[in-house]
Amino acid sequence: MVRILPWIAVLAGAIPLPATAAPACANLVVVDADIRTLDANQPRATALAVVANRIVAVGSDAEVRPLACASTRVVRGNGRLVLPGFNDSHVHFMSGGQGRSSVDLRDADSPQEFAARIGAFASRLPKGAWILLGNWDHERWSPNDLPTRQLIDPVTPDHPVFVQRLDGHMGVANSLALRLAGISRDSVAPPGGEIVRDADGEPTGVLKDDAMNPVFAVVPQPSFEENLAFAQAATDYAASLGVTSVQDMGPNDPGVYQELLRQGRLKTRIYAVSPLADHARWTTPGIRAAFGSAMLRVGGLKGFVDGSLGSTTAWFDAPYLDQPHTHGLALEEFASHPAHVAAADGAGLQVAIHAIGDRANEEALKVYEQVARANGPRDRRFRIEHAQHLNAGLIRRFAAQDVIASMQPYHAIDDGRWAHKRLDPARLAGTYAFRSLLDAGARLALGTDWEVAPLDPMQTLYAAVVRETLDGMNPGGWYPEQKIGLDDAVRAYTVGSAYAEFQERDKGALVPGMLADFVVWSQDIFDVDPRTIPDTRALLTVVDGRVVYEADGR
Repeated sequence: MVRILPWIAVLAGAIPLPATAAPACANLVVVDADIRTLDANQPRATALAVVANRIVAVGSDAEVRPLACASTRVVRGNGRLVLPGFNDSHVHFMSGGQGRSSVDLRDADSPQEFAARIGAFASRLPKGAWILLGNWDHERWSPNDLPTRQLIDPVTPDHPVFVQRLDGHMGVANSLALRLAGISRDSVAPPGGEIVRDADGEPTGVLKDDAMNPVFAVVPQPSFEENLAFAQAATDYAASLGVTSVQDMGPNDPGVYQELLRQGRLKTRIYAVSPLADHARWTTPGIRAAFGSAMLRVGGLKGFVDGSLGSTTAWFDAPYLDQPHTHGLALEEFASHPAHVAAADGAGLQVAIHAIGDRANEEALKVYEQVARANGPRDRRFRIEHAQHLNAGLIRRFAAQDVIASMQPYHAIDDGRWAHKRLDPARLAGTYAFRSLLDAGARLALGTDWEVAPLDPMQTLYAAVVRETLDGMNPGGWYPEQKIGLDDAVRAYTVGSAYAEFQERDKGALVPGMLADFVVWSQDIFDVDPRTIPDTRALLTVVDGRVVYEADGR
């Protein structure tokens, strides 16, 4: 049976129409498709219609076709799968866009290849230009020793270098960058960071977490025009992958996104999240959570408790197996969390906290519990970003405290290659515990952490459903009891992510009255071997009722 948004709602202004459009004439109609709506009242359909930027009808071809007229674009799905647009609950959008034009070290399989790629990239830059980002992964190397400044100094005599590990929680600087940052043998690491040193006490160039800040302080800031180019690259790329919304955990500049929107070039809905310590920036003018338009909103804040597993800076109750001298790090800002979270929450802002290790998750949940008790009941939607290493007690607390677990499945199949060197089996059993969290009644929102991991949502779904590590060493799935079904994964990546940003009434499902964000896919992921899910490609992406990407020869 067709579901049609009453035209009285359109006429009343619930759905604004162009001045020249007639209420009974859709601007976009999809027919002959396999539409999975994620609406319990009508889970499947073959057609839908869009007026302006909202869905107005969902049903059969015969029911929806009458809404098409001469000016309507009719998309014939040819039986292909149509899903709501994916909503990535955790990205670093501007950095991802910048990374599209930076040196790519992610798949460098040896220190020699790492250095050669940096040298080749430097040869194309003017003298003095910084080389940044990179996303290297020393766990691909044998032995998996950390890179050093001596490795890259010979190929970068005229370029300061600070390239980061793919998790963003440590980086390696060449000697020129260390000198510019004032880091020497006599430098003392801050409480939330580490300066890695050689046997003689000299810095190797590797800096972890808060120890990276002196380098960041001397890196020239991109101009507004450069940031605009980064954002354009990011939104174009997202559209090509069927990602229609992102929750940008920073660093970001909402003004850059606003300019892209003004120019009509923004193809992605963005919730731009700011650092937790900046809460006064929004509370002073009275901004609340999720303030703004359907395309661009602010009012979310993000804090950090710890670092990452790959950098051995994730904070655990017990020490690392391969580095028994450390439990990881609590970052310096963590000491201020009780005050900052209380102030932000009291002002109606949304708070998300990065926590990887079990101790970090416990401390974040404690702060949330204390603040909720002190500030009283409200729809606050506290979030923990990553929620990577949990135990049974922590999983129950996520559900009991109604804290959203914002998680990135690709990390599980990536970290699973080497995590056993860091952690014992008991701790690994609670690593990216998607199934246990859902079974406990916790709320789950999925994303990627791009550019730390690929933005492609099909890689994320594969990781959640199949859970086979990237090295092929876990053919049945790494800790397979934590796999989730494809239905659960897609729902967490659409409906769950929409809830995580206060947008469940506007997006996440294909229902009359909701925003017209959807994607036509190259194959039916529900009807193929799950191992082939990553082969699926977006053929047509619609955001806000307009086609923002169409594959060649679709």
